[in-house]
Amino acid sequence: MASPCTTYHPSPGSPEDDSMILFSTSTSCSPAKESTITHSNSSSFNSSSPPPRQSSPDKTYELRIRNLSYTISPNGSIFSSLMKTSTKPKTTILKSVSFVAGCSGILAIVGPSGTGKSTLLRVISGRVSDKEFDPKSVYLNDHAITTPGQLRNICGYVAQEDNLLPLLTVKETLMFSAKFRLRGMSSKEREERVESLMQELGLDHVANNFVGDEENRGISGGERKRVSIGVDMIHDPPILLLDEPTSGLDSSSALQVIELLSSMAKTKQRTIVLSIHQPSYRILQYISNLLILSHGSVVHYGSLQSLEENISRMGYEIPIQLNPLEFAMEIISVLENQEPHFKYQSCSYLRWEEAIIQDTANKEVIDQGKIGAVSNAHCSSLFEIAVLCSRFWKIIYRTKQLFLARTMQALVGGFGLGSVYIKMRNDEGAVAERLGLFAFSLSFLLSSTVEALPIYLQERRVIMKEASRGAYKISSYMIANTIIFLPFLFAVAILFAVPVYWIVGLNPSITAFVFFTFVVWVIVLMASSLVLFLSAISPDFISGNSLICTVLGAFFLFSGYFIPKECIPKYWLFMYYVSLYRYPLDALLTNEYWSLRHKCFTWNDENHSECLLTGNDVLKNRGLDKDTRWMNVGIMLAFFVFYRVICWLVLARKASKTTI
Repeated sequence: MASPCTTYHPSPGSPEDDSMILFSTSTSCSPAKESTITHSNSSSFNSSSPPPRQSSPDKTYELRIRNLSYTISPNGSIFSSLMKTSTKPKTTILKSVSFVAGCSGILAIVGPSGTGKSTLLRVISGRVSDKEFDPKSVYLNDHAITTPGQLRNICGYVAQEDNLLPLLTVKETLMFSAKFRLRGMSSKEREERVESLMQELGLDHVANNFVGDEENRGISGGERKRVSIGVDMIHDPPILLLDEPTSGLDSSSALQVIELLSSMAKTKQRTIVLSIHQPSYRILQYISNLLILSHGSVVHYGSLQSLEENISRMGYEIPIQLNPLEFAMEIISVLENQEPHFKYQSCSYLRWEEAIIQDTANKEVIDQGKIGAVSNAHCSSLFEIAVLCSRFWKIIYRTKQLFLARTMQALVGGFGLGSVYIKMRNDEGAVAERLGLFAFSLSFLLSSTVEALPIYLQERRVIMKEASRGAYKISSYMIANTIIFLPFLFAVAILFAVPVYWIVGLNPSITAFVFFTFVVWVIVLMASSLVLFLSAISPDFISGNSLICTVLGAFFLFSGYFIPKECIPKYWLFMYYVSLYRYPLDALLTNEYWSLRHKCFTWNDENHSECLLTGNDVLKNRGLDKDTRWMNVGIMLAFFVFYRVICWLVLARKASKTTI
């Protein structure tokens, strides 16, 4: 039987903030009696009571936070970081926050903007680095949590933004999440889990609808939020943390989300903690306890009824048009200055007993917390690559803009260039024309990959979220991306190479044509890797597009086409060797003239008595005395691999620091 409500009073001679922790007298989560929250000046809620709890899992968790503080250091200059002379003071976000989140209920974190609500959720969900985590402030079932990784294993965390892929259906989104996080299950079991979760979330009627976004029509905002919740609930975590799940939703959709969370908390005895802005009266019905923050400190912790009693005790009368929480936001500065023991008014709060707390995490708690956690021992990277390839193919196939744009660019570019240089002659003037054709083709092919930048940027946040939570490795993503784009870009290369080669009338040798097509393929692969790398370091589309144009312009300038190598200043000579234009340009010229190096293109007279220009002369003028076609191809492939490796390192670094 639950103990009666008591108010905590600090013992004499003990620091109030340092000796106190709040928790229930019962170590198990027993069903709490439903109570109607009333207001002295307003009527009761006009909606039905939350659904009753049904079954419960064998293991439940109670999250206890004791004197949690969190500070951040300002970002100083590189010089001050190296010299360690930064004089900027650290910013304190959270100040000695203490509360308990029990199972079968919802704890709502409320407060003005910038008061530390999102930071508190990030800390208790383990989305901070080891050095930022206080091992003496977070407890699960009276056992101390020593590392943030332990919290990540056991807590589901739903960020405020819906980081979803718009061109996947609801069922596909949940199924891919299940494949990554429930690898120990069979395909049939994962299918059943997804079907059950969609029914629980009320998404079965939109299972085959696209998620959508601002540009692609899809499901509603409330349904999209429930999909986000489902993605982080697929492994059935006992503790679920949500950062403003009602943000951006209308009142009806917001109520549906909170009703859903309340039902899940009671049905499966989950521990749910969420942050919320100004909840309505109907939403407050489903919230068990409130944690009100102001300037990073606790202003009130307890039920809505206890908040109302506390306000009345202070001599204030709540206006009839406001609920107690809304009025509390108006007098929050007054509440912040009240005595500490009036801030904690919930039931069954006792003084923290150090004797019952273990300073090290209990192995059973942590092992139990690894529900659905990714285990590399059970599944190799090949599985990750296969699943990611399947997802990549769906996205590319459904991205009509990319598919059509690349196809039309290749066809229009091939036939357009062919019509300009149609049936080119084989004389001295045609040599410069061929060089111009190859140079323009390079510029066209390298710049035609820019349209993939928005897709990479859109995927990046989803990738950061999934990789940081251990769904898959960044290396698996890079390999899958490469595997899917290889045949796609090969088709693009053929569509461009066939018309331009035969309409222009280049070297009629079949071997030369095959090599030309292969070089075009390697060019677009190399360009794709460059765009992928630049998208990884660019914050948005505008900066990424500007960066790509700048880099490609510099590479073209120092390719040797405009300025010969001998005329390039020494301090810019390195650009000649790293230019993506130089090696394919040399390869295309060698391919065109190597088999024709003994053919004469210009004679001294009509009798052809003296040859003035042979294919060998053309190559010598470019410094191509040897057949370096395959060496140039090898360098191009090295660039292709190099930019992808650098991209992998950048994304892996970002994923390790991601807290979404």
